[in-house]
Amino acid sequence: MNDYEDIINLPHHQSNTRPHMSLHDRAAQFAPFAALTGYDDAVKEARRLTDGKPELDENQLTELDQMLTELTKRISEHPEIIITYFEPDNKKDGGAYITFIGRLKKIDNYKRIFVFEDGREIQICNIINMDVLD
Repeated sequence: MNDYEDIINLPHHQSNTRPHMSLHDRAAQFAPFAALTGYDDAVKEARRLTDGKPELDENQLTELDQMLTELTKRISEHPEIIITYFEPDNKKDGGAYITFIGRLKKIDNYKRIFVFEDGREIQICNIINMDVLD
């Protein structure tokens, strides 16, 4: 004889005072618990790769200085330029190289930035390469 033979065929009990819980709600009770809130985001951030800022040699610095002089002379024309610059990462050391094409609106020598017609501002010290397109 089976130990549970006396109750095996009885109907399933349902409470008269509490509503029946859906299968979805019952499953949620046993869902994994994230004890460390934000841990997964921190791991993803630590895995994200960044590039280091390059050190330009004298020839590259001289070339960029000559381009800056030429652009200063032509600023009233709002020349279209292609520029590659280093954008530092806000969350960790390093950053990313970005290539941008746009019309130069002004050169702010006090802040040491290029201001483009679309409002983008690029620090001159982060410029790696640039060329005038028109």
